[in-house]
Amino acid sequence: MRMPIYEYEPMEDGAGCSHCRKGFSMLRSLSDPPLAACPECGCPLRKRVSVPALGKSVSGMDSRAKQAGFHKLKRTGKGEYEKLY
Repeated sequence: MRMPIYEYEPMEDGAGCSHCRKGFSMLRSLSDPPLAACPECGCPLRKRVSVPALGKSVSGMDSRAKQAGFHKLKRTGKGEYEKLY
């Protein structure tokens, strides 16, 4: 069974405890409901949109995706991405 990693952050900037203030990741089943509050302090949370980590493909998928017009992005900072192709 595949379990995705979800990223969460407080609804308000600067809110929360040392566990959730800067955001955190959690491995959860697809059938689990999203977290509504920090498990440590109870601060309201929202799910962050995250980009899956994709490395150089040995199967040639990178070159085929590029030829098909897809783009690959690399995260460089909070909310900042660099276009690789």
